[in-house]
Amino acid sequence: MYIDYEVADRIATITLNRPEAANAQNMQLLDELDAAWTRAAQDEDAAVIVLRAEGRHFSAGHDLNDRWPSPDEITLEWIYNAETRRYLDYSLRWRNVPKPSIAAVQGRCIAGGLLLCWPCDLIVASEDALFSDPVVTMGIGGVEYHGHTWELGPRKAKEILFTGRPLTAEEAEKVGMVNRVVAREELDAATRELAAQIAEMPAFGLRQAKRAVNQTQDVQGFYAAIQSVFDIHQTGHGNALSVGGYPILVKLDEMKAKLK
Repeated sequence: MYIDYEVADRIATITLNRPEAANAQNMQLLDELDAAWTRAAQDEDAAVIVLRAEGRHFSAGHDLNDRWPSPDEITLEWIYNAETRRYLDYSLRWRNVPKPSIAAVQGRCIAGGLLLCWPCDLIVASEDALFSDPVVTMGIGGVEYHGHTWELGPRKAKEILFTGRPLTAEEAEKVGMVNRVVAREELDAATRELAAQIAEMPAFGLRQAKRAVNQTQDVQGFYAAIQSVFDIHQTGHGNALSVGGYPILVKLDEMKAKLK
């Protein structure tokens, strides 16, 4: 319902197709997206994976109207289990798919949207792309998959988290989070051109090159840090539950509604 999948010229294209909600991620969308990643990983006709989105925005993040049961049923255990599967495990699995992947990002990429593009090996962004993680306003130290420090460096990561301001595509390219910045109308073509260039390389060589880089990060502490910071994230939920909930969710929901 929310994800399109196609293969042509050895490129598997996975498309977020919920533009009326700025590609906000409900649980069904994430489950469909994980199934598409699994399909692409196993597809013998696909050498490279492209993740893109329909509409004005790449993703407004988690769908706040979908993710929670009724207030009297919310427990930290429920949150921990749900987020472990769909936010932490999914993102790590996509990161480690043994094929090169490229995210094409336009418009807003908010909080949970980072969990979709950061696991990709390369990111091509349109000039109007804005990357943000405003969840400190909820009393939480950052989204579940803490790529911030690795993607931005410690000081820029702190600035973006402390202020909640969006990072522009130009800034993201300067710190190495984004590989290329192109005009909005050129985003799909530029991404596909890059994917086609990579698809001509030997598949085994690509797999080993990706493994080498990812494993180097893991030796440097990436995997252990992602796991430990996920638990730090959960203390934010515990604090919110102890003080009576998430009133800031209403403001965040209003902000996302303006993106539609």
